[in-house]
This record gives sequence, structure tokens and C-alpha cells, in this order.
Amino acid sequence: MLAMAASAVMGQVTTVSASEGEEKYPEFLTIDVFDHISNYQGVQSGWFAQLVKEKFNMELNLISPNVAGGGDTLYQTRSANGNLGDIIITNLDKSRLKDLVQAGLVLDMTEYMDGEENLKKYEDSIVKVSELAGQEGLWAVPRGVSEVAATVPNEITEPTNSACLRWDLYKEIGYPEIHTLEDLLPILKQMQELEETSESGQKVYAFSLFSDWDSDIMHNAGALSALYGYDPQGFALFNIVTGETQSMIADDSFYVRGLKFLFDANQLGLVDPESTTQNFDTVSAKYSDGAIIYSMWPWLGTGYYNSQKNMEAGKGFQSAVIDDASYVCWGSNPNGEASMGIMVGSQTADPQRMVDFLNWLYSPEGVQAGGSDTNSISGPEGLTWEMVDGQPQFTELGKKVFIEKDSSATVPEEWGGGSYIDGACALNYASLGTKDVNAETGVPYNYLMWDSYKAITETALTKDWAEHYGTTESPIDYFNGLDMIAVIPGTTWAAPEYSTDISAIKEQCKQTIVDYSWRMVFAENEEEFHSLLAEMQEIAYGLGYEDVLKADQENAAARYELFKEARAE
Repeated sequence: MLAMAASAVMGQVTTVSASEGEEKYPEFLTIDVFDHISNYQGVQSGWFAQLVKEKFNMELNLISPNVAGGGDTLYQTRSANGNLGDIIITNLDKSRLKDLVQAGLVLDMTEYMDGEENLKKYEDSIVKVSELAGQEGLWAVPRGVSEVAATVPNEITEPTNSACLRWDLYKEIGYPEIHTLEDLLPILKQMQELEETSESGQKVYAFSLFSDWDSDIMHNAGALSALYGYDPQGFALFNIVTGETQSMIADDSFYVRGLKFLFDANQLGLVDPESTTQNFDTVSAKYSDGAIIYSMWPWLGTGYYNSQKNMEAGKGFQSAVIDDASYVCWGSNPNGEASMGIMVGSQTADPQRMVDFLNWLYSPEGVQAGGSDTNSISGPEGLTWEMVDGQPQFTELGKKVFIEKDSSATVPEEWGGGSYIDGACALNYASLGTKDVNAETGVPYNYLMWDSYKAITETALTKDWAEHYGTTESPIDYFNGLDMIAVIPGTTWAAPEYSTDISAIKEQCKQTIVDYSWRMVFAENEEEFHSLLAEMQEIAYGLGYEDVLKADQENAAARYELFKEARAE
């Protein structure tokens, strides 16, 4: 971008002097960003780094527990050292914000808010979520603030959770009906036999797992319960429609059912044996290569495999109907999400610059530039898209990146050069809701909502899916019409703090549950699977699991009351 950076002002592209950041902030800074949800560690590079340098004369050094490993170890270590980071992205609930504030790790932004018009637009949400700190101040900005109603699903085309599989292979075996979860296994085995190796020659599996997101449970196994209307609340599996709860490790829980499902899949040769050692980045590369034929979440398969080229050839991921399913979707959040937010660290050298940066992330330009293809944000105007006759249209680069899924597509030198994907914002942070619209241009931030996108992406794959189900609707609308969608209403729910004793018990229990869960999936036979389950239950109950479960069930009941209030509005 040399002397230019795209800035959407009343729908126009304006120029930004390359020295703007240096003029306003003379001292160059390297900013530590502690980011619990980033899948990248190190200094941000590429076009987004250049934009941040031009606007703020700084670079972002991301510190990511997802990449560094060790769960909360990195968080605890840096907290104990008194400096978590200049910018902090982590959950605000479960007493996290309260702990951060009490430890003096977070800045009160109150005296730095003058002129921060974008943050002030969401001041009510900032005030509300800052109440979790237990003391007066403006401590955090919640993620996903939206102007859309709480009961409206955030998703555009596909639900967050569904039975998403390689539709071309499913078609080839005759679209067999899927009455219940377990019916998927013989179907996936037939699909695997049709395509034994990927484009690069890798062996094809139905499931390729990873442990990056494990916390209270084995995350990949827990995801299967979301096909039936359940969401984890600690160790309680919580039915978001009825309010019913299950003990996570009970013999008949949906979590244990998910573990048994993956065990059975492994017995059939459907689970990637590298699952225990790989991370999300490795898995996403395998999706791109066509080495995986079932996606735990639609965005994963469609985002990494459904290139325009593949889809025009009829190849790609689409969501299928499971007759007894209830696919969990997330509602919009008028007050943002307490489950994740962004803060300024108390030890930063330039507090005002950090608040200015947060303000920019919530601006139209910041939302567009700070998003990523995983949440279908459009990228900067002038780089990946432009306004033509009042409507957004993709540039050639935009088509390569968003339509063709070309990971090697490079940006022009004036934008910094290099790969668009490698240079995209690595924060993995969605400031606003999925369906929100840029008020300055009238254009949705999410390109999946654009007429131009829909026109370009109607392919042999999407036509076949629609013809098979006899619909002209998107998958999420079609499933909703079948009463298969369970929406988690958007609320600023925050679980209360555990007592010290309960917290200590939980830490021990979750280590046991995660460890045994992985061992159960890869057990040699069914006898060992059930033996490991019994051992896990015995150890967990001996540690005091039931005390934690009781607290989690109480939290689920309180959360359900908020759901009922949101649905009644």
C-alpha cells in the first residue's frame, strides 16, 4: 500500500499517508498480543502488518496458547510475571476478567475513551461486560457485538454444527438415508473406499482429530453432542431447548456416545492415526488436500476444500440430514459475548495507542481488515473487493482468495506483497456479529451475504445438493424448516466463579477426562473401551467430580433462564 491504505469512508476509498502512524506515534513499538484463540504465534507479517504499521507505527507479536501448548500454563506463567501482554484476548467469564483486574493486569480504559467513536457506539456492551470485573471501570470490549436479534442464528448458509461430508462421494454411493448418528459410519466407510488417497497421495480418512481446543473435555468428541441440541456447561451437557442436563461422563451421556462413535470409527479405519500428535494447522492442510471426508463443523470443510474449481466439478462438502438430529447454532449477541473479549494490558508503554487500536478494530475498516476467511469477512475495500454500481464486487484477488480458495494468491506490492492468506490478520477475533452490516456503505461485512457471491458460487455441487433435497433454500434455512435447528440465544452469560476447592477439583478431573477420552477413542477393542470408561469414572468421582457437576448444573439452569427470557422478547 505504500502511500495508500483502503479506508471505507461513505463508501469511498481514501488515501492514508504512509507516515500517518509515525506522525501520530513517533516511537515504533512491538506489541505483545496474548491471544487465547489465535492459531498463529510470532510476529504478524504481510498486508495486515503493513496496515497496522502505517496506522499505528507498531507491529503485533502474537503469543498463542493454542500453538504454544500447555493449556492454561502460558496464561498462568505470564500472569505470575505481572505482564500478560499489551493487548489481551481471552474469555471474560468464569471469573477471568475479575481475576485479571484484581491482579492489576488490565487497564481501565475510562480516561482514554475521548474521541473513540467506534468503542463509544458499543459503550453499553462494554459497560455491561465490564461489570464482570466486580469493580468500576471500562475493562474489556466483548467479541461479536451485533445489531441483530438474539434469537436469530449468526450463520449465513450452513449451521455451526451439522453432519457435513464430502457430498460428491455421498452422491456416488446413492445418498443413503442417515436416520441417526451411528448410521454415518458404514456410509463414511463406503465413501472412503471410493477415494482412498488425496490429491497429494495421502491416505484418506473420515475423521482427523486434534487436541488444540481440549479443555474440560476432548473437544472433538464433545462437538458431536452439538448434533443433538447439547452444549457443554462445564461437566454438564446442557440441552439448550429443554434445559435438561446430563453428566458428561455418565454411561448414557451424549459425550460418551461421541467417544464410542469415534472408537467405532477407528475400528473401521476411519480415524487418522496422526490425530493424537497433530494440531489444527495440520488438520486444515489435510482438508485442503482432500484427505478428510467428514467435517466436524461445516466451516472447516467448506472453508478449506470447497474451492470454486472443486465445486464446479461437483466436489466439496455439504451438510446432510440426520433424521433425529437437532443442529446447534449460535444466536446473535446484541451485547456481545462474555465468553471472549479484548483488553489493554496495564503494563503497556502506550495505553492511548492501544485503546486507539481497539477502537480501530471496531471500525468498518478494522472489521473488514481484521477479519479472516474462516469467518467470511470481506477483507479491505480496494484489495479484495470494490463497489461497482452501488454493489460490492470481488477483485481478481478476492475471487482467487474467497472463491477459488487459492492459498498462494499474492497481494500487490503496494499492499506489501506476499501471500494474502499468510498476511491476513492472525488475531482470529470477530469484533462484530456475523450478519452485521457496514453502516457507511450498506454492505454486509460477511461476503457470503453478497448477491455477487451467490451468483458466482452457484455450482454443480450446490445445485446437486438443492435438487437432492428439493429446495431452493440455503442449508440452514432448509434444516430450520425441518425443525432441525436449535439456536443458543445470544446473551452476555457469564458463569460465576467456582470456589477455590471446586476449581482445584475441576482441574484434576478435566485432566483425567481428557486423557482417558483420547485413550478410549484409540482403545484396542470394546472391552478396553469400557474398562477405560469405568476407570475414568472411578478416578473422577474419587476426586470429587460430583461436586463440580452440581455447580455446573446450577449454572446451566441459570443460563437456561436467560435463554427463556431472550426467546420471550
